[in-house]
Amino acid sequence: MVAPPADPVATAFDADDDAPEIRAWVVAADGHGRRLDHELVAHAGEFSRSHLQALVERGEVRIDGDVCALPSRRLKVGQQVELALVPTAESRAFRAEPMALALVYEDDALLVIDKPVGLVVHPAAGHWSGTLLNGLLAHHRAAAGLPRAGIVHRLDKDTSGLMVVAKTLPAMTALTRAIAARSVQRDYLALAHGVFADGQRTIDAPIARDPRSRTRMAVLAAGKAARTDVQRLAVQGDVSALRCSLHTGRTHQIRVHLAHVGHPLLADALYGGRPQLGVTRQALHALSLRFEHPLDAGRPLAFEAALPADLAAAWRQVTGTP
Repeated sequence: MVAPPADPVATAFDADDDAPEIRAWVVAADGHGRRLDHELVAHAGEFSRSHLQALVERGEVRIDGDVCALPSRRLKVGQQVELALVPTAESRAFRAEPMALALVYEDDALLVIDKPVGLVVHPAAGHWSGTLLNGLLAHHRAAAGLPRAGIVHRLDKDTSGLMVVAKTLPAMTALTRAIAARSVQRDYLALAHGVFADGQRTIDAPIARDPRSRTRMAVLAAGKAARTDVQRLAVQGDVSALRCSLHTGRTHQIRVHLAHVGHPLLADALYGGRPQLGVTRQALHALSLRFEHPLDAGRPLAFEAALPADLAAAWRQVTGTP
């Protein structure tokens, strides 16, 4: 971990790494009395005022050599303004970041990863770095030339388990088509609240963004078709151990479908789950992947990933298996 700078207002002016563009000018007569953020817009209009204000508050602007962190400061004619145009977090998201990837399989066309809990797959608000995509860009050079660095499907941050990633454009095209054609078999293990019906049940219910909350999905008549097969493997008290097979790949599909039928995942707070049996994150694990190799004459591939420690301990309590 890199230690913070000793100077509490240390800025891009003080660093050589990844140095930003510096724009400097002297306040003209028509800028006298103007707010600093308005002056910055006049000289860096390709950026939004909110972004420029954020740069001021981060200490990336100096007036006559001194850091100014107040966007509303009034300027005087003849003052020297220096602005460090630090890239936005979004613009820096698609960068290579070396990280340890739990590789289950790799060849020239694809790789299979056992994704750990807590790893975000793709950059988004609040997670502009440290994602699987960043790791893939560091792992192999060709990822930079592929859409989403070759990612063809995703797992939620707190879902563990297997993902397949393409390493070439032909492989990515073939894998994307295979997923759309439902010829990639993806099975999950889950722990859910309540006593799920014995045997196997198919949940066929369309899913769309919840109109009341942008962070949630919901079963809605106007949603996209979604189908999940659910098999009960064991029950202990008020917790069911389930095996879920996806026929479609909608966002949060298993989580939404199980909550919809009254059996939210353990610890899945977004959909009504509660921590139980020592599980503090959504109790969902991508157990297995089965598909034909996209380029090698349809060679069958099959992979399985063991439960991580937190779910394994809870799974044993419900199923009684070692």
